[in-house]
This record gives sequence, structure tokens and C-alpha cells, in this order.
Amino acid sequence: MGSATTQALAATTSALQAAPGVDLDVARELFAAVRVLAGSSQLSGALSDASAPAEGRQKVVASVFGTFAPATVAVLDAAVRERWSSAADLLTGIEEAGIRAAAIAAPQADIEAELFSVARTIAANPELELALGSRLGEASAKGALIEKLLAGRAAEPTVIIVASLAQLPRERRFRSMLSWALRVVADQRGRAVATVFAAAELTPAQTERLQRTLAARYDTEVSLNVVIDPDVVGGIRIEIGDDVIDATVSSRLGDLRQRLAG
Repeated sequence: MGSATTQALAATTSALQAAPGVDLDVARELFAAVRVLAGSSQLSGALSDASAPAEGRQKVVASVFGTFAPATVAVLDAAVRERWSSAADLLTGIEEAGIRAAAIAAPQADIEAELFSVARTIAANPELELALGSRLGEASAKGALIEKLLAGRAAEPTVIIVASLAQLPRERRFRSMLSWALRVVADQRGRAVATVFAAAELTPAQTERLQRTLAARYDTEVSLNVVIDPDVVGGIRIEIGDDVIDATVSSRLGDLRQRLAG
């Protein structure tokens, strides 16, 4: 991510935090705006052209998205005022705002856990992941498929996020998109996400102790997603951000084999 995009993303996020009345309709509209922009390289190029006056770009937003909710328009205005490294970054920035809006609108929904569950389901169904990530097929049909699959199994904000991402893969792997969305939701809620690989389910006491330990280490609240992996044998492996903490028996056995071989 370029420095221009980093600054633009921060400004767009700040505008979303300050916008009144952020609800699930705002999230839907932000995702709809991404679909409109992705469908017109001319429009997305014009709105991300830093050489054009910001006022002109905002007039385009008013013309194209003027019927959207005031909160949505405020976020889009903030986004196009900024300098982005590329048109693709502008789309991703608005997409991230849509994810954050869904998290803001439904603070009680366990979106992180549900996104993790969807990602695990997709991982177990390669054909489904291929179909969702393919450029072939109607985008709306992919969104409808997700809504059907998640009906009654996930909260509305989770369905909105997953269905919207499925409609615009933009050369990204679907599971990677879900992992990114999960991190965005966690960040919006002021915490980090750790994926824990273990041979068996953790007890409540183990879960609480691990959360306390990680929170102290990373100086933030940590949400745990546990994956049962027989290959672990014993111990656990933790992935949090770019860090990997491997305290598994299989890892120690591998190290021992290497030392013996050496």
C-alpha cells in the first residue's frame, strides 16, 4: 500500500466514524458504489485522478450517488477528496468503508466469528471457492448464491459483506478477501484476531488464559479463532497479523529431526 493510499484510507475511515446515522443501508450503498465504479474505468479513473480539482470530483459524486444516504455521500466525498495511489486503491478504500459500516451498524453481531466460519467452509469446498472467485458468471448471481447459503446461518451484516465481496473479486482469492474483511472488522472494534491451530478444542480456562497472554503481548484485545488440526499432534500454533508463534509438538519434532540429520 502506497503512502498516498495509507493517508487517503485514514481520512476516509475518519469520515465514516464522524458520519451520523451509519446503518446497514449505508454499508449496502458503499458496496453498491464500488460495483458502479468497478463497472466504469472512466468513472473510477476520473474520481481517483489527483490532478483534477477535488471540487470537481465531489460534483461527480453528487451527480452519480446523490440519491444515497447523507452518510454514504459524506464518506464518498471524503474518499474522492484524497489522493490515492491508483483507481484500484480507491475502490478498495470504499470497500473497506463498507465493511466498517456493517460493523458499526451491528455492534452485537459476531461478524468476525461468522466470517471465519465462512472462510473455513469455503476452504473445505474448492469448487465453491473457484466459482466465487471466477470472473465468469453474473456478479448478482454470486451474491444471490451467498445469500442463499448463509440464510439463517449468519447475521445480516455478515451476509452483506460476504455477498458484496463475492460480486467483485477483482483478481483476489475469495478466502483472502474474507480474511482481510475479518481483520477490518476486528480493527474497527479495536482488537486483533488470532487464529489458533490445535489438536483439540481449547477449554474455557485455556481460551481465557491465551487471550490474556496475547492481549498483554500485543497491547490490545484479541479475538481467537480456533482450528482443529490433527497434524498439530500437541501444543498450539498461533497466527496473529504477520506473526507466527509455533509451540506445537510437530514443530519440535521437526526441529529435532533437523538437528539429528545435521
